[in-house]
Formats: sequence, structure tokens, C-alpha cells
Amino acid sequence: MSQQKKGEEKNTKEKSTTEPAKIEVGARNLAVVHPLVLLSAVDHYNRVAKDSSSSQRVVGVLLGSVHRGTVEITNSYAVPFEEDANQPNIWFLDHDYHENMWAMFRKVNASERVIGWYSSGPKIRTADLEIHELFKKYCQHPVFVIIDPKPSEIGFPTKAYISREEVTEDGQTANRFHHIPSIIGALEAEEVGVEHLLRDVKDTNISTLATRINDKILSLKSLISRLQEIYEYLQELEEKKMPINHAILNQLQEIFNLLPNLNGSDIIKAFMVKTNDMMLVIYLASLIRSVTALHDLINNKIEFQTAEKRERENENKPTKEEEDKKSDSTKKKEPSHEEKGKKEEKK
Repeated sequence: MSQQKKGEEKNTKEKSTTEPAKIEVGARNLAVVHPLVLLSAVDHYNRVAKDSSSSQRVVGVLLGSVHRGTVEITNSYAVPFEEDANQPNIWFLDHDYHENMWAMFRKVNASERVIGWYSSGPKIRTADLEIHELFKKYCQHPVFVIIDPKPSEIGFPTKAYISREEVTEDGQTANRFHHIPSIIGALEAEEVGVEHLLRDVKDTNISTLATRINDKILSLKSLISRLQEIYEYLQELEEKKMPINHAILNQLQEIFNLLPNLNGSDIIKAFMVKTNDMMLVIYLASLIRSVTALHDLINNKIEFQTAEKRERENENKPTKEEEDKKSDSTKKKEPSHEEKGKKEEKK
């Protein structure tokens, strides 16, 4: 019995060590997109679909690695792709081109593997699930990333998705996309290159205060866009245009629970003090601005008066020609020494 117990304990230990590994293989919790992927995707879009219709998009393959649920997307390459604008279910993706490119990339860097695919979107389309199922031949759990080359919203231009099998209301199973968070990450070499690019793009004439105000404006605009999106989603649920997703509703409830109670006396007093301080700073700034403007106006008036005096003095001064004529006339009027001598003899 003791040997059986020891064997059972060994089996339980082995199962406990192997089960988390199986869970981690299929888990995709975070997508880290590197700058090189963004640059190559934007270049692909500018070469193929920039001058065409707005409905055309580009598709490519993502390369990288997966470690503990974090997908590191370090490289990518374009793939020839076409789809019918009238019938979105009809599409074509060149498998041979993808396999040849993957064989060449594998020779250069063996650590990078196929981890998914990207699209210029800007939204999910009907054929994306079929394309996603196609990429499962090359990767067991592919990641779908939408890279928007012309972002209309403020924030990261990437949206990452994975497919999961769900049970529908009819009792049947179907694959659906699930959103996972995505961030922009970079290696040390990429950070150096991005910093050099930002030095050329950044305007040194703009002060830090202006950049801080601009960042706050952008954050407020992004907040307004997210609130508008939540409002539209809840409105569609009320009109029964979309099925209820309890996970999204739970997250919205958590967001509303985190909101502070603004009816408290302490919070109202703190807001009043903060607004009064801000208004005082704005008032002082406007006073200083008006004083400096008046000072500049007075200096400008003084400079203008001095310039007018100089112009009058220059107008009253005779020119060189007039001075030469005056000097010639004076020379002619003055008698020479011979004439002076003759006049003295006559006298």
C-alpha cells in the first residue's frame, strides 16, 4: 500500500508539473508589437493600397516568439492577398509565396517563428475567421493583429485578437475572435533607432508646457471616444441589435464601481480649492501678458519716434552734390592772389 501511495504521489506531482505547461502553450494574454513590424506594415500599405479604394487592405505574416502568454511580435513580411469588394467571402492568399518567404526567414533567424498574421483592417471582416483558420496550419494558436495605417482614434494603432470556440445560443459551437491587450515594445537597438527618428520629427521650438497640455488634450479625446463607444454598445444592446456579452457587462460594471463619489463634502472642497488655484494662476498669467504687451507697445512707439527724427535729420542734410556745388561757388567768389595784388597796386 505504501508503494502504491508513493506511486500515486509521483503521478500527481508529474500531472501538476505538466498541466500548467499545457495551459501556457495555448494561452495568449498580451501582444507586444515592435516598431519594425509597424514600419513594415505601413510600408506595405503605402506600396499596395494607398492610392486604391478605401476598402482594399493588405495582409502579412507575423514572426516572433511566445513566452508565458506574452506574444513578442518582432518581425513580419507581406503576402500577396486579394478579395472581392462585392463578395467578401471570396479571397485569395498566396500560400507558395508565404512558404518560400518563411523558409528564407528561417535561415536568417531560427528563433523567430510564425505566430500569426496582420491586416490593415481597420476592422474585422467576414473572411477573417477563415483566414485565421488557414494560419492554424502554420501555427497552433495564431494571433490576429489589426494595424491601422491611418488611425482615426487616439491611442495605439494596433488591436490584437485570438480565436476561441464558443457555444452559441442554438447549442452549436463556433469560433469567435476575442480581444487581447496590445502594447508597443522595443529592444535596445530599436529604441535607439526610434529615438533618432523622434529627434528629427520633434519640433524643438515647442515648450514642455505645450507638450504637456497637448498630451492632456489627446488623453481627454481618447476618453471621450471610449465613452462614446460604450454608449453605442449599450444602445445597441437595448435595441437588441447585438447579443448580450456578460463578460463585457461585468467589465463595464467594474469601471463604474471604480468611479469616485463626487457628492462628498471633502471632494467638493478639494475641487473648489484646486479650481481656485488654477484660476488664480490663469489670472496672474493674463495680467503679466497684458503688462508685457503694453511695455512692448511703448518700446515700439519710442523706436518709431526715433526713426522719424532720423529720417527728418537725413532729409534736412544736404547731399554730396549740393556740398560740392557750394564748395565750387565759394572757390569762384574768392579772388586769387594775383587779383588781390592788382587791386592793391591800383589803390
